[in-house]
Amino acid sequence: MTYKYDYLVIGSGIAGMSFALKAAARGRRVAIICKTELVEANTNLAQGGVASVTNLEVDDFDKHIHDTMVAGDWLSDPEAVKQVVTHAPEQIRELVGWGVNFDKNADGKYDLHREGGHSEFRILHHADNTGAEIQRGLMAAIRNNPLIDIYEHRFAVEIITQHHLGVIVTRRTPDITCYGAYVLDEATGRVDTFLAKVTVMATGGIGAVYSTTTNPLVATGDGIAMVYRAKGTVADMEFIQFHPTALYHPGDRPSFLITEAMRGYGAVLKDIEGREFMHKYDERLSLAPRDIVARAIDSEMKQSGSDHVFLDVTHKDPEETRHHFPNIYEKCLSLGIDITRDMIPVAPAAHYLCGGIKVDLNGQSSIQRLYAIGECSCTGLHGGNRLASNSLIEAIVYADAAIKHSDPLIDGYELRADIPDWNDEGTEHPDELVLITQSEKEVNSIMNYYVGIVRSDLRLKRAWNRLDILYRETEDLFRRSKPTRQLCELRNIINVAYLVMRQALERKESRGLHFTVDYPHPQLEQKD
Repeated sequence: MTYKYDYLVIGSGIAGMSFALKAAARGRRVAIICKTELVEANTNLAQGGVASVTNLEVDDFDKHIHDTMVAGDWLSDPEAVKQVVTHAPEQIRELVGWGVNFDKNADGKYDLHREGGHSEFRILHHADNTGAEIQRGLMAAIRNNPLIDIYEHRFAVEIITQHHLGVIVTRRTPDITCYGAYVLDEATGRVDTFLAKVTVMATGGIGAVYSTTTNPLVATGDGIAMVYRAKGTVADMEFIQFHPTALYHPGDRPSFLITEAMRGYGAVLKDIEGREFMHKYDERLSLAPRDIVARAIDSEMKQSGSDHVFLDVTHKDPEETRHHFPNIYEKCLSLGIDITRDMIPVAPAAHYLCGGIKVDLNGQSSIQRLYAIGECSCTGLHGGNRLASNSLIEAIVYADAAIKHSDPLIDGYELRADIPDWNDEGTEHPDELVLITQSEKEVNSIMNYYVGIVRSDLRLKRAWNRLDILYRETEDLFRRSKPTRQLCELRNIINVAYLVMRQALERKESRGLHFTVDYPHPQLEQKD
Protein backbone atom coordinates (compact mmCIF):
# COMPACT_ATOMS: atom_id res chain seq x y z
CA MET A 1 0.00 0.00 0.00
CA THR A 2 1.21 3.51 -0.80
CA TYR A 3 0.50 6.61 1.29
CA LYS A 4 1.15 10.19 0.17
CA TYR A 5 1.79 13.23 2.37
CA ASP A 6 3.39 16.64 2.35
CA TYR A 7 5.46 15.75 5.42
CA LEU A 8 6.46 12.37 6.79
CA VAL A 9 7.59 12.62 10.42
CA ILE A 10 9.32 9.54 11.82
CA GLY A 11 9.22 9.73 15.62
CA SER A 12 6.85 11.06 18.26
CA GLY A 13 8.78 13.01 20.91
CA ILE A 14 8.80 16.77 21.38
CA ALA A 15 10.74 17.25 18.14
CA GLY A 16 8.42 15.26 15.88
CA MET A 17 5.16 16.38 17.45
CA SER A 18 6.04 20.08 17.61
CA PHE A 19 7.15 19.96 13.97
CA ALA A 20 3.90 18.24 12.96
CA LEU A 21 1.83 20.90 14.73
CA LYS A 22 3.80 23.69 13.07
CA ALA A 23 3.38 22.05 9.64
CA ALA A 24 -0.36 21.51 10.13
CA ALA A 25 -0.72 25.16 11.17
CA ARG A 26 0.48 25.98 7.65
CA GLY A 27 -2.17 23.75 6.08
CA ARG A 28 0.13 20.81 5.32
CA ARG A 29 -0.87 17.15 5.58
CA VAL A 30 1.39 15.25 7.95
CA ALA A 31 1.95 11.58 8.81
CA ILE A 32 3.57 10.64 12.11
CA ILE A 33 5.16 7.19 12.29
CA CYS A 34 5.36 5.66 15.80
CA LYS A 35 6.99 2.31 16.27
CA THR A 36 4.93 1.67 19.38
CA GLU A 37 2.44 4.28 20.58
CA LEU A 38 2.45 8.07 20.43
CA VAL A 39 3.30 8.35 24.13
CA GLU A 40 6.48 6.25 24.07
CA ALA A 41 9.44 8.58 23.57
CA ASN A 42 12.42 9.90 25.50
CA THR A 43 10.49 13.14 26.00
CA ASN A 44 7.98 11.34 28.19
CA LEU A 45 10.73 10.26 30.62
CA ALA A 46 12.48 13.61 30.92
CA GLN A 47 12.25 14.75 34.53
CA GLY A 48 14.35 17.87 34.95
CA GLY A 49 12.92 20.48 32.62
CA VAL A 50 13.55 22.96 29.82
CA ALA A 51 16.35 25.51 29.88
CA SER A 52 15.40 29.04 28.86
CA VAL A 53 16.32 32.54 29.96
CA THR A 54 13.15 33.94 31.57
CA ASN A 55 14.27 35.81 34.68
CA LEU A 56 15.90 38.84 33.07
CA GLU A 57 16.61 40.41 36.47
CA VAL A 58 19.58 38.06 37.01
CA ASP A 59 19.95 36.04 33.79
CA ASP A 60 20.67 36.81 30.15
CA PHE A 61 21.44 35.08 26.84
CA ASP A 62 25.19 35.56 27.16
CA LYS A 63 25.27 33.60 30.42
CA HIS A 64 23.30 30.72 28.93
CA ILE A 65 25.52 30.72 25.85
CA HIS A 66 28.67 30.69 27.99
CA ASP A 67 27.38 27.86 30.19
CA THR A 68 26.57 25.80 27.09
CA MET A 69 30.02 26.36 25.56
CA VAL A 70 31.79 25.45 28.81
CA ALA A 71 29.76 22.25 29.26
CA GLY A 72 30.47 21.28 25.64
CA ASP A 73 34.23 21.62 26.23
CA TRP A 74 34.26 24.44 23.65
CA LEU A 75 33.40 22.03 20.84
CA SER A 76 29.89 23.45 20.39
CA ASP A 77 29.03 25.43 17.26
CA PRO A 78 28.64 29.05 18.49
CA GLU A 79 25.98 29.79 15.87
CA ALA A 80 23.89 26.77 16.89
CA VAL A 81 24.22 27.72 20.55
CA LYS A 82 23.15 31.30 19.85
CA GLN A 83 20.18 30.13 17.78
CA VAL A 84 18.84 27.82 20.47
CA VAL A 85 19.39 30.18 23.41
CA THR A 86 17.94 33.28 21.77
CA HIS A 87 14.91 31.49 20.29
CA ALA A 88 14.11 29.54 23.46
CA PRO A 89 11.71 32.05 25.12
CA GLU A 90 9.39 32.28 22.10
CA GLN A 91 9.26 28.47 21.84
CA ILE A 92 8.38 28.24 25.54
CA ARG A 93 5.46 30.55 24.84
CA GLU A 94 4.37 28.27 21.98
CA LEU A 95 4.51 25.20 24.23
CA VAL A 96 2.32 27.00 26.75
CA GLY A 97 -0.05 27.92 23.93
CA TRP A 98 -0.38 24.21 23.08
CA GLY A 99 -1.48 23.52 26.64
CA VAL A 100 1.79 22.62 28.38
CA ASN A 101 1.94 23.72 32.03
CA PHE A 102 5.08 24.77 33.89
CA ASP A 103 5.17 25.24 37.67
CA LYS A 104 4.86 28.79 39.01
CA ASN A 105 5.43 30.42 42.38
CA ALA A 106 2.74 32.19 44.40
CA ASP A 107 3.64 35.47 42.65
CA GLY A 108 2.84 33.96 39.24
CA LYS A 109 6.44 33.78 38.07
CA TYR A 110 7.99 30.53 36.87
CA ASP A 111 9.46 28.32 39.61
CA LEU A 112 12.94 27.97 38.14
CA HIS A 113 15.37 25.18 38.99
CA ARG A 114 19.15 25.16 38.62
CA GLU A 115 21.07 22.14 37.36
CA GLY A 116 24.71 21.16 36.94
CA GLY A 117 26.70 23.50 34.69
CA HIS A 118 24.13 26.33 34.85
CA SER A 119 25.24 29.60 36.43
CA GLU A 120 21.65 30.72 37.11
CA PHE A 121 18.23 29.30 37.94
CA ARG A 122 16.69 28.95 34.46
CA ILE A 123 15.09 25.48 34.28
CA LEU A 124 11.32 25.55 33.74
CA HIS A 125 9.70 22.37 35.01
CA HIS A 126 6.51 20.59 35.96
CA ALA A 127 7.29 18.93 39.31
CA ASP A 128 9.76 16.15 38.42
CA ASN A 129 7.92 14.89 35.34
CA THR A 130 8.34 17.78 32.90
CA GLY A 131 8.72 15.54 29.86
CA ALA A 132 5.46 13.72 30.61
CA GLU A 133 3.65 17.06 30.89
CA ILE A 134 5.08 18.22 27.55
CA GLN A 135 4.16 14.89 25.94
CA ARG A 136 0.63 15.14 27.35
CA GLY A 137 0.10 18.67 26.05
CA LEU A 138 1.47 17.92 22.59
CA MET A 139 -0.41 14.63 22.23
CA ALA A 140 -3.70 16.35 22.99
CA ALA A 141 -3.00 18.98 20.35
CA ILE A 142 -1.87 16.35 17.82
CA ARG A 143 -4.93 14.13 18.27
CA ASN A 144 -7.25 17.12 17.81
CA ASN A 145 -5.65 18.19 14.53
CA PRO A 146 -7.41 16.82 11.41
CA LEU A 147 -4.37 17.40 9.19
CA ILE A 148 -2.18 15.00 11.19
CA ASP A 149 -2.50 11.25 10.77
CA ILE A 150 -0.92 9.03 13.45
CA TYR A 151 0.38 5.58 12.48
CA GLU A 152 1.15 3.54 15.60
CA HIS A 153 2.97 0.21 15.71
CA ARG A 154 4.68 1.02 12.43
CA PHE A 155 8.43 0.67 11.94
CA ALA A 156 10.42 2.64 9.39
CA VAL A 157 12.74 0.12 7.74
CA GLU A 158 14.60 2.33 5.26
CA ILE A 159 14.33 5.81 3.79
CA ILE A 160 13.74 5.87 0.03
CA THR A 161 16.40 7.45 -2.20
CA GLN A 162 17.67 7.09 -5.78
CA HIS A 163 19.27 3.85 -4.59
CA HIS A 164 15.84 2.21 -4.75
CA LEU A 165 15.52 3.34 -8.39
CA GLY A 166 18.68 1.48 -9.42
CA VAL A 167 21.03 4.48 -9.13
CA ILE A 168 24.42 3.81 -7.55
CA VAL A 169 24.72 6.10 -4.52
CA THR A 170 27.95 6.73 -2.58
CA ARG A 171 28.91 9.15 0.17
CA ARG A 172 30.34 11.38 -2.57
CA THR A 173 27.07 11.56 -4.48
CA PRO A 174 26.16 15.30 -4.28
CA ASP A 175 22.40 15.09 -4.79
CA ILE A 176 21.12 12.18 -2.71
CA THR A 177 17.41 12.86 -2.26
CA CYS A 178 14.85 11.36 0.12
CA TYR A 179 11.40 10.56 -1.25
CA GLY A 180 9.86 9.00 1.86
CA ALA A 181 10.29 5.69 3.63
CA TYR A 182 9.41 2.00 3.58
CA VAL A 183 7.41 1.32 6.73
CA LEU A 184 6.56 -2.04 8.31
CA ASP A 185 2.99 -2.52 9.53
CA GLU A 186 3.50 -4.84 12.50
CA ALA A 187 -0.14 -5.94 12.51
CA THR A 188 -0.02 -7.30 8.95
CA GLY A 189 3.70 -7.87 8.39
CA ARG A 190 3.41 -5.82 5.20
CA VAL A 191 5.95 -3.14 4.26
CA ASP A 192 4.11 -0.07 2.98
CA THR A 193 5.45 2.84 0.95
CA PHE A 194 5.10 6.29 2.49
CA LEU A 195 5.86 9.01 -0.06
CA ALA A 196 6.46 12.57 1.11
CA LYS A 197 7.67 15.84 -0.30
CA VAL A 198 9.77 16.25 2.86
CA THR A 199 10.79 13.62 5.43
CA VAL A 200 11.66 14.57 9.01
CA MET A 201 13.70 12.21 11.16
CA ALA A 202 12.82 12.57 14.85
CA THR A 203 13.62 9.07 16.09
CA GLY A 204 15.47 9.95 19.30
CA GLY A 205 18.65 8.47 20.71
CA ILE A 206 20.53 5.20 21.02
CA GLY A 207 20.34 4.34 24.73
CA ALA A 208 19.14 0.77 24.12
CA VAL A 209 22.51 0.03 22.54
CA TYR A 210 23.76 -0.21 26.14
CA SER A 211 22.57 -2.75 28.69
CA THR A 212 22.21 0.00 31.33
CA THR A 213 20.25 3.03 30.13
CA THR A 214 17.63 5.54 31.25
CA ASN A 215 16.09 5.57 27.75
CA PRO A 216 12.93 3.72 26.78
CA LEU A 217 13.93 0.53 25.00
CA VAL A 218 12.61 1.90 21.69
CA ALA A 219 15.73 4.13 21.56
CA THR A 220 17.63 1.90 19.14
CA GLY A 221 19.12 4.59 16.88
CA ASP A 222 16.78 3.78 13.98
CA GLY A 223 16.88 7.15 12.23
CA ILE A 224 20.65 7.48 12.49
CA ALA A 225 21.15 3.97 11.13
CA MET A 226 18.76 4.56 8.22
CA VAL A 227 20.47 7.81 7.24
CA TYR A 228 23.92 6.25 7.55
CA ARG A 229 22.92 3.35 5.28
CA ALA A 230 21.54 5.92 2.80
CA LYS A 231 25.03 7.53 2.72
CA GLY A 232 24.08 10.57 4.81
CA THR A 233 26.54 12.33 7.12
CA VAL A 234 26.64 11.27 10.79
CA ALA A 235 28.91 13.07 13.28
CA ASP A 236 30.04 13.23 16.94
CA MET A 237 28.79 9.74 17.81
CA GLU A 238 31.61 9.29 20.32
CA PHE A 239 29.94 11.76 22.68
CA ILE A 240 27.59 9.55 24.70
CA GLN A 241 26.31 11.20 27.87
CA PHE A 242 25.99 8.89 30.85
CA HIS A 243 23.61 10.31 33.41
CA PRO A 244 25.50 10.20 36.72
CA THR A 245 22.50 9.39 38.90
CA ALA A 246 20.29 6.59 37.67
CA LEU A 247 18.58 4.69 40.46
CA TYR A 248 20.59 1.57 41.21
CA HIS A 249 18.13 -1.32 41.24
CA PRO A 250 19.50 -4.44 39.51
CA GLY A 251 17.13 -5.90 36.94
CA ASP A 252 15.47 -2.65 35.95
CA ARG A 253 15.82 -1.82 32.24
CA PRO A 254 15.49 1.02 31.60
CA SER A 255 16.91 2.44 34.79
CA PHE A 256 14.82 4.98 36.69
CA LEU A 257 16.32 8.47 36.41
CA ILE A 258 17.11 10.61 39.44
CA THR A 259 16.97 14.08 37.93
CA GLU A 260 19.93 16.42 38.07
CA ALA A 261 17.54 18.99 39.51
CA MET A 262 17.81 17.10 42.78
CA ARG A 263 21.50 18.04 42.97
CA GLY A 264 20.54 21.59 42.06
CA TYR A 265 18.10 21.43 44.96
CA GLY A 266 20.92 20.49 47.32
CA ALA A 267 21.42 16.72 47.21
CA VAL A 268 25.04 15.62 47.79
CA LEU A 269 26.94 12.70 46.28
CA LYS A 270 28.58 10.33 48.78
CA ASP A 271 30.63 7.16 48.44
CA ILE A 272 29.65 3.70 49.63
CA GLU A 273 30.86 4.63 53.15
CA GLY A 274 28.73 7.77 53.21
CA ARG A 275 31.60 10.23 52.64
CA GLU A 276 31.48 13.18 50.23
CA PHE A 277 33.94 12.84 47.35
CA MET A 278 33.27 15.41 44.60
CA HIS A 279 35.80 17.86 46.10
CA LYS A 280 38.50 15.51 44.77
CA TYR A 281 37.35 16.03 41.18
CA ASP A 282 35.86 19.50 40.65
CA GLU A 283 35.40 22.74 42.58
CA ARG A 284 31.72 22.79 41.55
CA LEU A 285 31.24 19.63 43.64
CA SER A 286 27.94 17.82 42.96
CA LEU A 287 26.91 20.55 40.49
CA ALA A 288 29.78 19.92 38.08
CA PRO A 289 28.77 19.03 34.47
CA ARG A 290 27.55 15.51 33.91
CA ASP A 291 30.66 14.15 32.19
CA ILE A 292 32.84 15.08 35.16
CA VAL A 293 30.34 13.75 37.71
CA ALA A 294 29.85 10.47 35.82
CA ARG A 295 33.61 9.87 35.61
CA ALA A 296 34.00 10.75 39.29
CA ILE A 297 31.34 8.21 40.27
CA ASP A 298 32.88 5.61 37.95
CA SER A 299 36.26 6.21 39.62
CA GLU A 300 34.82 5.88 43.13
CA MET A 301 33.01 2.67 42.25
CA LYS A 302 36.17 1.12 40.78
CA GLN A 303 38.24 2.13 43.79
CA SER A 304 35.77 0.68 46.28
CA GLY A 305 34.59 -2.26 44.19
CA SER A 306 31.00 -1.20 44.74
CA ASP A 307 28.16 -1.20 42.21
CA HIS A 308 26.87 2.23 43.20
CA VAL A 309 27.36 5.39 45.24
CA PHE A 310 24.74 7.41 47.14
CA LEU A 311 22.81 10.63 46.58
CA ASP A 312 21.92 12.19 49.93
CA VAL A 313 18.99 14.60 50.26
CA THR A 314 18.10 13.73 53.86
CA HIS A 315 19.34 17.10 55.16
CA LYS A 316 16.62 18.98 53.24
CA ASP A 317 13.11 19.69 54.51
CA PRO A 318 11.09 16.46 54.01
CA GLU A 319 7.88 18.16 52.98
CA GLU A 320 9.68 20.36 50.46
CA THR A 321 11.49 17.34 49.03
CA ARG A 322 8.23 15.43 48.57
CA HIS A 323 6.67 18.50 46.94
CA HIS A 324 9.48 19.03 44.42
CA PHE A 325 10.12 15.37 43.58
CA PRO A 326 6.86 13.45 44.04
CA ASN A 327 7.55 10.79 41.40
CA ILE A 328 11.07 10.08 42.62
CA TYR A 329 9.76 9.90 46.18
CA GLU A 330 7.04 7.40 45.25
CA LYS A 331 9.34 5.27 43.07
CA CYS A 332 12.01 4.99 45.77
CA LEU A 333 9.40 4.38 48.47
CA SER A 334 8.06 1.46 46.43
CA LEU A 335 11.53 -0.09 46.78
CA GLY A 336 11.71 0.55 50.52
CA ILE A 337 13.77 3.77 50.24
CA ASP A 338 12.36 6.88 51.94
CA ILE A 339 14.49 9.62 50.36
CA THR A 340 13.70 12.02 53.23
CA ARG A 341 15.48 9.59 55.62
CA ASP A 342 17.54 7.23 53.42
CA MET A 343 20.30 7.90 50.94
CA ILE A 344 19.49 6.94 47.33
CA PRO A 345 21.72 4.32 45.65
CA VAL A 346 22.74 5.63 42.21
CA ALA A 347 25.05 4.67 39.34
CA PRO A 348 25.70 6.12 35.86
CA ALA A 349 23.63 4.91 32.90
CA ALA A 350 23.66 5.71 29.18
CA HIS A 351 21.37 8.69 28.81
CA TYR A 352 21.85 11.01 25.85
CA LEU A 353 23.58 11.13 22.46
CA CYS A 354 25.21 14.46 21.63
CA GLY A 355 25.96 13.42 18.04
CA GLY A 356 23.81 11.99 15.28
CA ILE A 357 22.64 12.99 11.81
CA LYS A 358 24.61 16.10 10.89
CA VAL A 359 22.35 19.06 10.13
CA ASP A 360 22.73 22.76 9.42
CA LEU A 361 21.03 25.64 11.24
CA ASN A 362 17.80 24.79 9.40
CA GLY A 363 17.83 21.18 10.57
CA GLN A 364 18.57 20.02 7.01
CA SER A 365 20.73 16.92 6.61
CA SER A 366 23.25 16.17 3.85
CA ILE A 367 20.43 14.35 2.02
CA GLN A 368 18.06 16.64 0.15
CA ARG A 369 14.46 16.89 1.41
CA LEU A 370 15.47 15.12 4.63
CA TYR A 371 15.57 17.00 7.95
CA ALA A 372 16.62 15.66 11.34
CA ILE A 373 15.57 17.17 14.68
CA GLY A 374 15.77 16.17 18.32
CA GLU A 375 18.23 13.70 19.78
CA CYS A 376 18.86 11.84 16.50
CA SER A 377 20.36 15.02 15.04
CA CYS A 378 23.77 16.62 15.48
CA THR A 379 23.13 20.36 15.42
CA GLY A 380 26.40 21.38 17.03
CA LEU A 381 24.65 22.72 20.13
CA HIS A 382 26.01 20.15 22.57
CA GLY A 383 29.59 19.82 21.36
CA GLY A 384 31.42 17.38 23.62
CA ASN A 385 28.77 17.29 26.35
CA ARG A 386 25.13 18.38 26.66
CA LEU A 387 24.34 21.03 29.24
CA ALA A 388 21.45 19.81 31.42
CA SER A 389 17.93 20.58 30.09
CA ASN A 390 19.20 21.97 26.78
CA SER A 391 17.84 19.03 24.77
CA LEU A 392 14.09 19.62 24.95
CA ILE A 393 14.48 23.26 23.98
CA GLU A 394 16.88 22.33 21.17
CA ALA A 395 14.27 19.97 19.76
CA ILE A 396 11.52 22.54 19.47
CA VAL A 397 13.80 25.37 18.30
CA TYR A 398 15.10 23.21 15.46
CA ALA A 399 11.59 21.97 14.67
CA ASP A 400 10.71 25.64 14.20
CA ALA A 401 13.79 26.28 12.06
CA ALA A 402 13.04 23.22 9.90
CA ILE A 403 9.44 24.16 9.17
CA LYS A 404 10.38 27.75 8.37
CA HIS A 405 13.04 26.54 5.92
CA SER A 406 11.12 23.68 4.28
CA ASP A 407 7.61 25.16 3.97
CA PRO A 408 8.47 27.81 1.34
CA LEU A 409 10.18 25.08 -0.74
CA ILE A 410 7.69 22.24 -0.46
CA ASP A 411 5.35 23.31 -3.26
CA GLY A 412 8.27 22.94 -5.65
CA TYR A 413 8.72 19.27 -4.75
CA GLU A 414 6.92 16.44 -6.52
CA LEU A 415 5.92 13.06 -5.14
CA ARG A 416 7.77 10.42 -7.16
CA ALA A 417 5.48 8.13 -9.15
CA ASP A 418 8.15 5.54 -9.98
CA ILE A 419 9.04 4.28 -6.49
CA PRO A 420 8.91 0.47 -6.47
CA ASP A 421 7.15 -1.51 -3.78
CA TRP A 422 9.27 -3.16 -1.08
CA ASN A 423 10.72 -6.35 -2.55
CA ASP A 424 10.84 -9.32 -0.18
CA GLU A 425 10.56 -12.03 -2.82
CA GLY A 426 12.28 -15.24 -1.80
CA THR A 427 12.54 -14.31 1.87
CA GLU A 428 11.12 -16.14 4.86
CA HIS A 429 10.12 -15.22 8.39
CA PRO A 430 13.10 -15.60 10.75
CA ASP A 431 12.47 -18.89 12.54
CA GLU A 432 14.81 -18.57 15.52
CA LEU A 433 14.07 -15.34 17.37
CA VAL A 434 16.41 -16.44 20.15
CA LEU A 435 19.31 -15.71 17.80
CA ILE A 436 18.14 -12.10 17.45
CA THR A 437 17.64 -11.55 21.18
CA GLN A 438 20.98 -13.16 22.01
CA SER A 439 22.80 -11.02 19.44
CA GLU A 440 21.21 -7.90 20.95
CA LYS A 441 22.42 -8.91 24.41
CA GLU A 442 25.92 -9.37 22.99
CA VAL A 443 25.88 -5.86 21.51
CA ASN A 444 24.69 -4.44 24.85
CA SER A 445 27.48 -6.24 26.68
CA ILE A 446 30.16 -5.14 24.20
CA MET A 447 29.10 -1.49 24.49
CA ASN A 448 28.87 -1.52 28.29
CA TYR A 449 32.26 -3.12 28.88
CA TYR A 450 34.33 -1.64 26.06
CA VAL A 451 32.67 1.63 24.98
CA GLY A 452 31.53 3.10 28.28
CA ILE A 453 32.48 6.10 30.40
CA VAL A 454 36.23 5.39 30.25
CA ARG A 455 37.72 4.02 27.02
CA SER A 456 40.99 2.90 25.48
CA ASP A 457 42.11 2.05 21.97
CA LEU A 458 42.55 -1.58 23.04
CA ARG A 459 38.97 -1.79 24.33
CA LEU A 460 37.55 -0.07 21.26
CA LYS A 461 39.42 -2.36 18.84
CA ARG A 462 38.32 -5.42 20.78
CA ALA A 463 34.73 -4.19 20.57
CA TRP A 464 35.14 -3.59 16.83
CA ASN A 465 36.32 -7.17 16.21
CA ARG A 466 33.47 -8.69 18.18
CA LEU A 467 30.88 -6.44 16.59
CA ASP A 468 32.10 -7.26 13.08
CA ILE A 469 31.03 -10.88 13.51
CA LEU A 470 27.57 -9.84 14.67
CA TYR A 471 27.28 -7.38 11.78
CA ARG A 472 27.98 -10.03 9.14
CA GLU A 473 25.61 -12.54 10.75
CA THR A 474 22.79 -10.01 11.02
CA GLU A 475 23.12 -8.61 7.50
CA ASP A 476 23.00 -12.15 6.13
CA LEU A 477 19.88 -12.87 8.19
CA PHE A 478 18.25 -9.62 7.01
CA ARG A 479 18.83 -10.48 3.34
CA ARG A 480 17.17 -13.88 3.81
CA SER A 481 14.28 -12.76 6.02
CA LYS A 482 11.07 -10.80 5.88
CA PRO A 483 11.63 -7.70 8.03
CA THR A 484 10.42 -7.74 11.63
CA ARG A 485 10.77 -5.01 14.20
CA GLN A 486 13.16 -7.14 16.30
CA LEU A 487 15.43 -7.90 13.35
CA CYS A 488 15.44 -4.28 12.13
CA GLU A 489 16.22 -2.97 15.62
CA LEU A 490 19.15 -5.39 15.94
CA ARG A 491 20.47 -4.24 12.59
CA ASN A 492 20.17 -0.61 13.67
CA ILE A 493 21.88 -0.96 17.05
CA ILE A 494 24.79 -2.74 15.36
CA ASN A 495 25.08 0.12 12.85
CA VAL A 496 25.07 2.85 15.50
CA ALA A 497 27.38 0.89 17.83
CA TYR A 498 29.85 0.71 14.95
CA LEU A 499 29.58 4.48 14.43
CA VAL A 500 30.21 5.17 18.12
CA MET A 501 33.32 2.96 18.11
CA ARG A 502 34.70 4.23 14.82
CA GLN A 503 34.34 7.89 15.69
CA ALA A 504 35.72 7.25 19.19
CA LEU A 505 38.81 5.66 17.66
CA GLU A 506 39.20 8.62 15.29
CA ARG A 507 39.27 11.19 18.12
CA LYS A 508 42.82 11.15 19.45
CA GLU A 509 42.11 13.22 22.56
CA SER A 510 39.95 13.25 25.66
CA ARG A 511 37.27 15.88 25.21
CA GLY A 512 33.89 16.23 26.84
CA LEU A 513 32.16 12.87 27.15
CA HIS A 514 34.87 11.00 25.26
CA PHE A 515 37.51 10.05 27.82
CA THR A 516 40.30 7.70 26.79
CA VAL A 517 43.22 6.55 28.92
CA ASP A 518 45.43 6.69 25.81
CA TYR A 519 44.99 10.45 25.38
CA PRO A 520 44.29 11.92 28.85
CA HIS A 521 43.12 15.51 29.17
CA PRO A 522 44.99 17.25 32.04
CA GLN A 523 41.82 18.98 33.25
CA LEU A 524 40.05 15.65 33.61
CA GLU A 525 42.54 13.98 35.89
CA GLN A 526 41.69 13.56 39.56
CA LYS A 527 42.85 16.37 41.78
CA ASP A 528 45.02 15.74 44.83
